Amino acid sequence: MDVNDFDFELPEALIAQTPLQDRTASRLMVLNGDTGKIEHRQFPDLIDELTKGDLLVLNDTRVLPARLMGVKEETGAAIEVLLLKEHGNDEWETLVKPAKRIKPGNIVSFGDGQLKAECTGVLEQGGRIFKFIYEGIFYEVLDELGNMPLPPYITETLDDKDRYQTVFAKERGSAAAPTAGLHFTEDILNRIREKGVGVEFITLHVGLGTFRPVSVDTIEGHTMHSEYYSVSENAANAINKAKENGGRIIAVGTTSARTLETIASTNDGRITSSSGWTSIFIYPGYVFSILDGLLTNFHLPKSTLIMLVSALSTREHVLEAYHQAINEHYRFFSFGDAMFIKPPERKES
Repeated sequence: MDVNDFDFELPEALIAQTPLQDRTASRLMVLNGDTGKIEHRQFPDLIDELTKGDLLVLNDTRVLPARLMGVKEETGAAIEVLLLKEHGNDEWETLVKPAKRIKPGNIVSFGDGQLKAECTGVLEQGGRIFKFIYEGIFYEVLDELGNMPLPPYITETLDDKDRYQTVFAKERGSAAAPTAGLHFTEDILNRIREKGVGVEFITLHVGLGTFRPVSVDTIEGHTMHSEYYSVSENAANAINKAKENGGRIIAVGTTSARTLETIASTNDGRITSSSGWTSIFIYPGYVFSILDGLLTNFHLPKSTLIMLVSALSTREHVLEAYHQAINEHYRFFSFGDAMFIKPPERKES
């Protein structure tokens, strides 16, 4: 399958640079995955699309304020460090700009020395291993000095760090937000529960690979990046019970979708309490093991995310939906509007 089959022209003006003041004020496109029928709604109308017995699965990962601006102690040169993966004992795998200035033994200082990092290893493509030196609790220091690692297509400054966190963010570890979850408030979640719809949380730590373009000509030649996931026993039991009772399993975001399918595809359609790394790549032709529907944002052209969305419907239906979204001036990407890939109505037993 050709990667260019998932290309489309997106006016730059439709890339949302800042979040709406009200999380729930975004628009909601409802796409019937089978027929391609499209409805233009508002986000709170999602409640009307859900049926008693359905179950929403959300990703409770918490984004680290992982972008640090510092200076090289030896020269005073400005250095940007992006935390990627914790190795233990205060050592982190990072991405450095400009990487050529940092060699083993060099020290970078942040916040007038409140936090320091010594380079202990060199990796490919600008990667460096740093050992951090500080007093107190590392994550508290990071909260004070770090900035949110916003996607490269967002050029505006984010005034409130919490607007790039979901209201249910809990487990630290992401380099990016699970953006479909940004639309929810506690009030919306409570109204969903009051309707008899289940709400469960799983964890997948989003990596920077989510923003990397597909650099091959055919989908089959692409290698997905790996991301860490974790599902508790309580969540697994609730998801399985909902499915057994005829409820529809709705993933909030592609991260939740990939986690569910990673586990269910190797466990006869069931979710088990587990953790590990997933590099699952979902695109048209994939047969879903447990997922019925998806709430997601609007994604980049030729990205693995728009390919995943298309697998829940068809490429033609999804590209037509995107065409209408552009014509109707929907907001795109992380701070943009939402799309609900609507599954078939649940059959009452």
